[in-house]
Amino acid sequence: MFLFCHTASLSSFRKLQVVNHPNNLMNTSFSALNTFKTCPLKYKFQVVDRIKAKRSPEAVFGTLIHDTMKFIHTGGFTNPSLKEALNHFSTHWNPDVFDDEIDERSAFAQGINIIQLYYKKNDPAMAKIVDLESRFVIELEDGQSKEKHFVSGIIDRIDKTDEGYEIIDYKTSKKMPPQKSIDNNLQLLIYLLAFLKRYPKEESNLDNINLSLYFLRHSARLSSTKTAEELQKGREEVIEIIHQIKDSDFPAIMSPLCGWCEHQKICPMWKHKFKEETLDDEQQKEIIEKYLKAQENAKIERGKAAELQKKILEIMEQEDVGRLFGENKIVAKTHRQTFAYNENELKKILEKKDLWDTVLKLNQAQLKKVMETLPLPEKKEIEKTRELIRESWGLSIKKK
Repeated sequence: MFLFCHTASLSSFRKLQVVNHPNNLMNTSFSALNTFKTCPLKYKFQVVDRIKAKRSPEAVFGTLIHDTMKFIHTGGFTNPSLKEALNHFSTHWNPDVFDDEIDERSAFAQGINIIQLYYKKNDPAMAKIVDLESRFVIELEDGQSKEKHFVSGIIDRIDKTDEGYEIIDYKTSKKMPPQKSIDNNLQLLIYLLAFLKRYPKEESNLDNINLSLYFLRHSARLSSTKTAEELQKGREEVIEIIHQIKDSDFPAIMSPLCGWCEHQKICPMWKHKFKEETLDDEQQKEIIEKYLKAQENAKIERGKAAELQKKILEIMEQEDVGRLFGENKIVAKTHRQTFAYNENELKKILEKKDLWDTVLKLNQAQLKKVMETLPLPEKKEIEKTRELIRESWGLSIKKK
């Protein structure tokens, strides 16, 4: 769970700027960085444009579960009983955030089940808790530009173990990810950096500092540890994301998370769905339906489909949207780019590492494997050699 660090410097955010601040300093959080990785346009809406949106029922549910977990482990000489924890959850439950009564009842039942399962699998009195909801701010320095950036957040829980410590973040997600995603989890790595800022002597005891995601619906933990080398790579990854934000034009990226996004009404990939109809809209809808029908018979109507596609693209350009909605299907704009590396520039970089022979024919798959072994500066150099050699726009059709 993270908080975005609101500071005076953030008020100077503008369309294509990160922060107008001395030394180009950036104040951010993992949640903001993760939002950018998921969808740069959503990051722009939330962080750059500061557009306020109603919190989703899922977000409200997660916040109350986290608050209940804190209540369970906070108290005097004795921890709250299961009955008291359930009462705390029920008292703070707000049914008004749900539009559908069935969804509200289902979510409430799931919350009750989570708390009951937690008490069944855990004895709160046995936990050796060092801190709950520990706020932090860590400083990261860009090794190249010497710029300093700050990442802030809140660690759900820190426990003392026999050998060291355990850093825990609660998750209410329905599915558990594979272990590999925990080993590469940037959120937990940032938590570890914050922990080591608080307890710097523990850096010599990294093998005994467990980083855990506790999946409350399953009462199961997935844990990992980090090496000093992985810590450094994590720092570099955060700096790299900050660089990407500075250079980004904030495109929209489609993903399964779009279904829960609170910015659909202004997103070019969704806003046509919410647009109020006018006479012109009826004409547009007629063109969309004709296009969809033509696509179904593409083998005999290729010419007609191509002409309608041109009109569809013109509508998208006119309406500034990325998708149009028919009765049962969606027409989405697709963008294709083909890049090639400048062979002479690439050769200069890889010959220094005696790696040129391994990618002599510029095999993209082999080059990708080689790049994974290179330090971040060399990776950036190689990316700069990419050249756009072909670009095209088209349409794809999906079921609603």
